[in-house]
Amino acid sequence: MINGFLQQTYFHNRVLDYLFVIIIFILLIIFIQIIKKLFFRFIKAWVKNTKTNIDDKFVKAFEEKIKTFLNLVYFGAFYISIKRLTMESQIEHFFNIFVITLLIFFGVQFLLSITIYVLETYWLKKEKDKSKKQVLKGIFTILKFLVWSIVFIVVLDNLGIKISTLVAGLGIGGIAIALAAQTVLGDLFSYFIIFFDRPFEIGDFLIVGDFKGTVEYIGLKTTRLSSLGGEQLIFSNQDLTNSRIKNYKRMNQRRASFQFGVTYQTGLIKLKEIPKIVENIITKIPETTYSRAHFASYGDYSLNFEVVYFVLSNDYKKYMDIQQEINFQLKEIFEKQEIVFAYPTQTILLTNENSK
Repeated sequence: MINGFLQQTYFHNRVLDYLFVIIIFILLIIFIQIIKKLFFRFIKAWVKNTKTNIDDKFVKAFEEKIKTFLNLVYFGAFYISIKRLTMESQIEHFFNIFVITLLIFFGVQFLLSITIYVLETYWLKKEKDKSKKQVLKGIFTILKFLVWSIVFIVVLDNLGIKISTLVAGLGIGGIAIALAAQTVLGDLFSYFIIFFDRPFEIGDFLIVGDFKGTVEYIGLKTTRLSSLGGEQLIFSNQDLTNSRIKNYKRMNQRRASFQFGVTYQTGLIKLKEIPKIVENIITKIPETTYSRAHFASYGDYSLNFEVVYFVLSNDYKKYMDIQQEINFQLKEIFEKQEIVFAYPTQTILLTNENSK
């Protein structure tokens, strides 16, 4: 009686065939579970012996995202099992399309989840600027939309739907939108250039042409600077990426030079001492590197000296503090040694013609 029941046929397959498919599917599930446990046990043991933390984080991420991957594997096991059944050609065709669609869906979902996790771990968490974090999340959303759009088109193509007209329409529409919003898209792409290339960041002091200011906001279309005078300077992102920008915050050191003059009445011995006096002053000031001091030229009313040194900081206030200290010490030493700074003077020579 049991043998007779097992031999009964439904939809071109015996009951025994259906039971055999179920047994194969169950065995495959058990096999997958065993492989999963052995795989993670081996990987975790191997990861513990490595010196870096990158592989630990990857294994942790893979373990968190394993559910999507297992759905893909389970469905593969189901597909292998059910292929042993006899099906009509039309049903088999639709079943194959359905299987391919689900495989694509689970595969793309798994790859996207791993990719987004890696980007969020090694990219988003390192970013301190909240506005940039929001932009990164927006980029992730756009990435997902583009990927799923491509997947949708591929699935439609597998279903036998002609997508050439749809793709052509999307292409023409995209060109029309791009032409209409050329300036906006240019600023948007320039924003991404600023974001990824990082020629400057918030807080940097920039000189753009004749304008100077500190970056206080970087937006999708415009970047705003706070000028030294207090007013706000607004630039389109495209203008900035097309301009030559001086970023003073990226300086490791600042070259400083200044000139001063002494009177023509200064003796030669004292003139020769002045470069050494300047060198001694600068070398004793912290965060400075002395370069040179020379008797440079004869002026209309002064003997001119030129001094060059380096400030080992990009802080403008520190540079001015150092220059002020140099000026104070020069004044103090020159007064002690009776060296007089020159100032605009005019000497008139008078002759007595009657004496001839």
